[in-house]
Amino acid sequence: MRKLFNVTLRQVQSDIFFKTVRFRPVSTWLPSQSRQAQSDNLILKLFYSYFIIATLFLFSCGEQKNESSKNLESSMNNVAEQYVKLVLNIGIYDSDYVDAYYGPTEWKPETKSNAISDSTYIQSLYDDAGKLLDTLESLSDEQADELQTLRYRFIYKQILAARTKVFMLAGGKLSFDEEAKALYDVEVPAYDSAYFQRIVDEISKLLPGNGNVVDRWQEYKKQFIIPTEKLNAVFQAAIDECRKRTLQYIKLPAKESFKVEYVKNQPWGAYNWYKGNSFSVIQVNTDLPSYIDRAVDLAAHEGYPGHHVLNVRLEKLYRERNWVEYCIYPLFSPQSFIAEGTANYGLDIAFPGDAQMEFEKEVIFPITNLDPSKVENYYKISRLLQKLGYSSIEAARNYLDGKWTKEQTISWLQKYNLASKERAEQNLKFFEKYRSYIINYSLGRDIIQQYIEKNGGTDDNEKLRWALFEKIISTPQTPSGLIRK
Repeated sequence: MRKLFNVTLRQVQSDIFFKTVRFRPVSTWLPSQSRQAQSDNLILKLFYSYFIIATLFLFSCGEQKNESSKNLESSMNNVAEQYVKLVLNIGIYDSDYVDAYYGPTEWKPETKSNAISDSTYIQSLYDDAGKLLDTLESLSDEQADELQTLRYRFIYKQILAARTKVFMLAGGKLSFDEEAKALYDVEVPAYDSAYFQRIVDEISKLLPGNGNVVDRWQEYKKQFIIPTEKLNAVFQAAIDECRKRTLQYIKLPAKESFKVEYVKNQPWGAYNWYKGNSFSVIQVNTDLPSYIDRAVDLAAHEGYPGHHVLNVRLEKLYRERNWVEYCIYPLFSPQSFIAEGTANYGLDIAFPGDAQMEFEKEVIFPITNLDPSKVENYYKISRLLQKLGYSSIEAARNYLDGKWTKEQTISWLQKYNLASKERAEQNLKFFEKYRSYIINYSLGRDIIQQYIEKNGGTDDNEKLRWALFEKIISTPQTPSGLIRK
């Protein structure tokens, strides 16, 4: 049985951390007498845990659930309950943090009017997270089956991300890449402008006319704008098709459902608000035009087999196994990487090959009265545009790290994401509000696709591809765990 947490390992990881990562001082919320000492200790504690988990292979697997296994389950249940309460209390300081909660009402904390300035309470949250990590580490020699091991990793990474969030709320500064790694459990690749320019040049060849590619693309795609009065009918048709395709492979409760609302003045294009009991509210932002392919994209991403289905499946772990960590969804956590990655790749799962285009030609175009004659070329361009997704990550990285101004960031998004000025400005608002969350879309999709294809879920094995997808959304998973498999 492997002893994972030894002094030598911790010391080596500590040395690596201090050699490779440099931080600005923590904000002055710490008590003045020992501020520097506590600041250093805060950073040290946070990243001791981070580098430990990077090499955490957990405990040995046992085939039979004996008394020791029951004790392990009980111990993890206790940690999970404290984790849920920790997340709820962190939510006092950031209204975006708790994305969904359908657990016991009595666990909800009372919002304090002085919460934002309560530095002592913030410190206690940080310490509480550390104690939970210590408790989990004390279980490292226990025997566990595969599902318990996955659960252990999930809870550990979620608590680590929660502790990182408290660190940031306290004024701790992380670079874009450090923040993404600590919150979402992944290394973020970087691409230079030459990479994106090659893709832009390919798109340019597919567009009519000459001159600025952004202007030509914006003009070309106007012919595919869904008329406002047709938007709801189109979206409902897309939802029906996505649901039908999903139900062929994934069983859902008979009572599951969601309602659609149309909103304005939001930094996102659409949002799934999961309410529990297999019910979601999906809001679609209508600030900017919606294009013909966007309806199916949003229906798959927010609904079937995306966020709605994932939340329904995870709620089952709470209701049937009493795994209380799944009665809550902290937005800034590895859970979001899995959620956004599966939601994005879910479109490819539900509509492999040219299936989306063929469905839209047959069903969506007649509803809109738009001309489908040029849709093949539109989809060629759309597939290339998907490769430009990482340009948004580069924009966020440089903007949030203070290397680019707002104007430079908007210019980059227009040039290498082919975004209109209005869309680029909306993206900037997203970066400011959600920071490194942007990585979860393109990188998340790619990690999910790589995992599924590496395990045999290729185009010629649709049944296995759906089975692997269902496994990801129905069991405790972590981004780094999927990358390793």
